[in-house]
Amino acid sequence: MMDTIAFAAFAFVTLASALGMVLFRDPWHSALMLGVALLSIAVHYVMLAAEFVAMMQVLVYVGGVLVLITFAVMLTQRDEQASEEVVQT
Repeated sequence: MMDTIAFAAFAFVTLASALGMVLFRDPWHSALMLGVALLSIAVHYVMLAAEFVAMMQVLVYVGGVLVLITFAVMLTQRDEQASEEVVQT
């Protein structure tokens, strides 16, 4: 019974964070929701007794891909105040 409740809770977290990832306008918040979704998928792997796959999920996707996306978001975002000052002068 507890397994079913835990599965349902993490399934809800996965779906809610995936929906938030798509609906948020800010790329930084979308990247954070991607991290939550990937971590909750790793929890699903642990519940299936696939600990190695869960660890690879955390190391490769959360640790690697999410850091890459985070740096890409930070390096490509424009500063709104600086761009307005350039237009006004």
